[in-house]
Order: sequence, then C-alpha cells, then structure tokens
Amino acid sequence: MGFVDSYRRSVAQKQKEIADLSQSKAREQTKLADLNKRIASASEAARRATSASTLKSKMSDIERYQKEAASVSKKVADVEEKIARKYKELHSEQEKLTREEQREFDKQQKAHAQAMRAISTGMDTLAREQVRTRYEIEKLKALPRQITVLFLAANPLTQAQLRLDEEARAIREQLRLSDFRDSIKFESRWAVRPSDILLAINECTPTIIHFSGHGASTGELVLQDANGSEKFVSIAAIAQTLKTASEDIRFLFLNSCFSRDQAESAVNFIEGAIGMADTIGDDAARVFAAQFYSAIGFGKSVSIAFEQAKAALLLEGIREEETPELFLQEGVEAEDFILVEPR
Repeated sequence: MGFVDSYRRSVAQKQKEIADLSQSKAREQTKLADLNKRIASASEAARRATSASTLKSKMSDIERYQKEAASVSKKVADVEEKIARKYKELHSEQEKLTREEQREFDKQQKAHAQAMRAISTGMDTLAREQVRTRYEIEKLKALPRQITVLFLAANPLTQAQLRLDEEARAIREQLRLSDFRDSIKFESRWAVRPSDILLAINECTPTIIHFSGHGASTGELVLQDANGSEKFVSIAAIAQTLKTASEDIRFLFLNSCFSRDQAESAVNFIEGAIGMADTIGDDAARVFAAQFYSAIGFGKSVSIAFEQAKAALLLEGIREEETPELFLQEGVEAEDFILVEPR
C-alpha cells in the first residue's frame, strides 16, 4: 500500500493548499469590501462637503482607497489562478490514487478468490458477487470523464471591437461554480487565424469547440490574418475541418452573427451545434454562453442547457432569445444528449 499512502498524502496536501489559498482569498475579499465601504463613505462626505479643502481631502482619500482596492483585486485574481492550478493538480493526484487503489483492489480480489476456491465452490461464487457489487458501486460514484472546451476568439482590428475576454471570463466562472467543474477543462486561443484551428484541435482534442467573434452576413466566420485584418472562412471550410478533425468533437458553438448556416452544416459531421440566425449583441452573447455552459457543468442535457440560456437572456431583459438556434444530427435525441454525466 506504499503508493496508495503516498498518493493519499499528496491529495490531502493539495486539499490543504486549496483551503489555505481559499482562506487567503477570503481575507483579501474582506479587505476589498472594507475599501469599497470607505470609498462609498468618502464619496458621500465629498458630496456633502461645503469647503474646497474638505472636498480636496475627501477626493484624495477616494483616490487612495481606489488604488488600494485595485491592488487587492489583483491579489484576489492571483489567488484564484493559484486555486485553479491547485484544483488541476488535485484532480491529477486523485486519478493516480484511484488507479493505484484499483490495482491494489484487483490484487486483493485475486487473492480472495483463490482463498475462497480452496474452501468451496459455493463460497467462491459468493465472494465474486460481493467483489463485483463493490466494484459497480465504485463505478457509480466515479466522477464524469473529463471533457475539453476549446474557446477560439478572433477580433480583427478592421472590425468593431468585441468584449470577448468578458465572455471567456463569464464562461470560466460559471464552469468553476458547477457540480462537475473538475471534469471540464477550458482551453482558449486568441487572435485566431485559419491555420490555428487544426493546430488547436490537435493540441487539445476538444469535446466542444466554441467560436467567439464576428460573422459575415453571407454566413462566413471572420478570423484574422497575420496583419490583424479580417480573414473570411466559408461554410465549406468549417465543414471540411470538422470532417477531418478529432473524433472527440461532439459539439460546435458559434457565438457570432449570421452563423446559423455554419451550425446547420456542422451537424452532418458532429452531434450538435448552435449558431445565430441574425446579429447578436455583446451582452447577449456573453449571457447566453455563460448560462449554457453552467447548465452543461451541472450535467444537464444540451437541449435543457439551450433553453436555460435563452431564459437567462429574458431574465436580463435582453430580447434576443430567438437569435440562437440549436441543430442536432439526425438520430440524436435532444433530451439524451448530455456532454457531462457520471460514468
């Protein structure tokens, strides 16, 4: 049991490091909340000030508190990055522990079976059934297999600038808060050129490809060239890419204007896709995508995730819920199409 004990100690250490980092984050967030209260108090005092000297003093206080708040916010972000890395390390150590425990369990199972055969055939049969039942229970308790979301972003200099970083941040945050966060890996690639797509797919072997950026009214996706100018990618090019890409790809999310035809074409090669029937605003794209991935992270089916994402638009008062369209490959049942589920 040497390796098992070693892995258990490693898992416990990672959990402690995460707990310590979480406490550090909580302390910094408390500081940030206090600074925000001071800013609000100083702002109110400045508003009520009747003399120039008092006003100047309060404005100086506000500026100092804001600088301190920015510094604390950076510390919080840094700690969150460390926590994310530690969760990744923890997941790796847990997988090693599970494999080693399974090997030890298999050895015990073999020895136990041999001992039971020496006693009687009946006792041997009972022992095998008990072992099999225990193994099935462990399988049911296991976490889902890990999937990868590949986030591809392009925002050419010649096009209106979108807040794609906010969309990526919102998706990552919602996945972090979901039940199966340890089973979803989020990879991002920025300023994407056509030549980057296959390279990123080969590197990440994604389950979901998510494109965020501009789309042309003719149905083409707008990527970038070496100079940062737009580079149009046709429906046929995306279809051929999916046809020749990784077998792991199951879903395509095109969060760009006029992308419905691209999505509809994609389901000739993969199980499902989302595209936009018209233009879509920055806020709508961010809210819709964040809620879709939140539902996926809670083990919901693609169809439920799609409907929840549309509901999120309405809850935010964004009347663009008819813009996204969901397409499924023939033979795929919407309610059974689940991308993250216990194995």
